[in-house]
Amino acid sequence: MKTVVLVGCGFVADLYMAGLATFPGLRIIGAHDRDTARMRAFCAHWSIPEFADLEQTFAALPQGGLVLNLTNPASHGAINRAALAAGHHVFCEKPMALDLEEAREVAQMARDAGLQLASAPSSMLGEAAQILARALRDGVAGAPRLVYAELDDGFIPQAPVQGWISESGARWPYQDEFAVGCTLEHAGYYLSWLINMFGPVTHLVAASAETLPDKPGGTGGTPDFSVATLFFEDGPPARLTCSIAAPHDHRIRVIGDNGVLAVNEAWNNAAPVRFHRRMRIRRRLLENPISKRIKPKGPTHPKVKRRGAAAMNFALGPAEMLDAIAEGRTARLAGDFALHLTEVTLAIQNAGRTGAVEITSRCDKPEPMPWAR
Repeated sequence: MKTVVLVGCGFVADLYMAGLATFPGLRIIGAHDRDTARMRAFCAHWSIPEFADLEQTFAALPQGGLVLNLTNPASHGAINRAALAAGHHVFCEKPMALDLEEAREVAQMARDAGLQLASAPSSMLGEAAQILARALRDGVAGAPRLVYAELDDGFIPQAPVQGWISESGARWPYQDEFAVGCTLEHAGYYLSWLINMFGPVTHLVAASAETLPDKPGGTGGTPDFSVATLFFEDGPPARLTCSIAAPHDHRIRVIGDNGVLAVNEAWNNAAPVRFHRRMRIRRRLLENPISKRIKPKGPTHPKVKRRGAAAMNFALGPAEMLDAIAEGRTARLAGDFALHLTEVTLAIQNAGRTGAVEITSRCDKPEPMPWAR
């Protein structure tokens, strides 16, 4: 039996529980949170046991099980280290760490212990990301020349964030979200897709800034806007933008010799992948507004209902990781991939006005999911 224990019972934990429920082969043995009232409400809602402390939590998890680190970002490093020290594999909510040295330290700790450490997000394993990558491998749009990826969420400080409440009653941690910043929180949604398609980032040119200093709760100068031009080991340059000020736009467009491959919803695993063929009409050049949908060849993965802004199965990563552990291989989101994703994300977040950054880590392109080959 593939076994999971949760550390952290806040807003995102409900999204993971909804996803875990779609994998009947997974057993959730319980959860722990330092906030006892929150833990009790969460565990009562999902009918799972409570663990009073970390020692009890880790002791209850059998060898080969998985710790889901769903704590606040400031606690990610400490919980990752504690779980690894207890001899357990870890899947960590993003970001894996808040600075690069901490990320390197915990990644090395996992390697030294023969354990796996993976980082969210899981959407790279989802249908839209995998079918987009397959379309590129199949040459649907011809040779890729340029990528535009947008992760603009709208003017979030004016949204009713105080009223966003999860299924078990947890409030959306807007103060943490603003303090960590939208780049660390969101860049991975498309950055992981790009690394999956084009391999590791070798260098980038980026800028970041705080454009909304009066956000609720204050942020101390954390960037709420970033833009990066990414250069890959095996692919075209890509421009990635993150903000919580610009109007909502979650598109990714891969511009090729024959036209454009596009996905319009980063946070929907089942978002259509469409191909707009380029054509000439008299003296005009344009992409055909009538697109062709690139469909899966068969069943893909379990889906979840839309919850708030997202229709993502947050458990895709943990489920694939447990399969990998059972099969004796490295999970697609673990190891070098997780560290590389973290290094690139931190480089964009911390760019300020510094410009060019050389990326030191590398990773292999993950294998396609079996249903996307």
